[in-house]
Amino acid sequence: MKQLPVISVSGLLSDDAGVRRRAAAALGAACRDHGFFYVTDHGIPETRVNAVFDNAHRLFALPDEIKETLSIKRSPHNRGYVAMSDEKLNPEAGADRKEAFNIGTDFPEDHPDVLAGKPFRGVNFWPPIDGWRAQVLAYFDACLELGRTLHRGFSLDLGLPEDFFAQHLTQPIATLRMLHYPASAGEVARADGGAGTHTDYGNITILATDGVPGLEVLNRQGEWIPAPSLPGAFVVNIGDCLMRWSNDTYVSTPHRVRPPERERYAVAFFLEVNPDAVVDPRDISDAPPKYPPMTCAEYLASRLNATYDHRRQA
Repeated sequence: MKQLPVISVSGLLSDDAGVRRRAAAALGAACRDHGFFYVTDHGIPETRVNAVFDNAHRLFALPDEIKETLSIKRSPHNRGYVAMSDEKLNPEAGADRKEAFNIGTDFPEDHPDVLAGKPFRGVNFWPPIDGWRAQVLAYFDACLELGRTLHRGFSLDLGLPEDFFAQHLTQPIATLRMLHYPASAGEVARADGGAGTHTDYGNITILATDGVPGLEVLNRQGEWIPAPSLPGAFVVNIGDCLMRWSNDTYVSTPHRVRPPERERYAVAFFLEVNPDAVVDPRDISDAPPKYPPMTCAEYLASRLNATYDHRRQA
């Protein structure tokens, strides 16, 4: 298939159980056959999406010396600023030509999990920009609710109780990542020079882009196909953690970002489950498990530690 399927979320919110099941079946087919799809009718206002992109522009326009005070190297919890070329999603291909900024759930400094130093339970770093925090957190919260809705669809499609994933999404590991790719300026560069060929680590990713081309997906026929922006839609993909949990019923899909011809911005929302949730294929599949049980935090830490040049506690 040369293009990604488009899934309306509205059916998953219906009061009619039959409508929800049919919507979940369409969602499940996209997860099995493609691992990537667009979602529409998601309920997140365009104004909120526009606001988060405006704030991404304001963030990355800050002087380097300010951004470095917010560096992810200062966080043991995957939060903060990632400088240009500091990340290698495909280590064999070299460093990615992008900069990024991560925020997670906004825990206060006196939260018990923060005080205990639990993995992925740290405080966020906030840039010195008026109104930035409130507007970005509003978008974060909207994506989290959309992610929970999609997981209700996964539950139905996989033959589980509709609330199966809800118990694992009460305080999940969630990361909103702003991304800035500089223009390639006509340079000859490798195909995955913006972001190396990779699969995502968690359960799902909800991606918004500014319309500048760059994202490409490796379809089941082994062809790289573009994933252009669609008005009013997000690109969603399955991550490796959900693939493990589903015992490969759902399959994560390799993708990459080509160096864009002009400056490109994107905002990705990565949703895992609660850090202590045990990802066990036996929960979902009667087939012999292909993966051993592992907590979400353990799995995510193992993947992140291989991504950055610097090493830090998960």
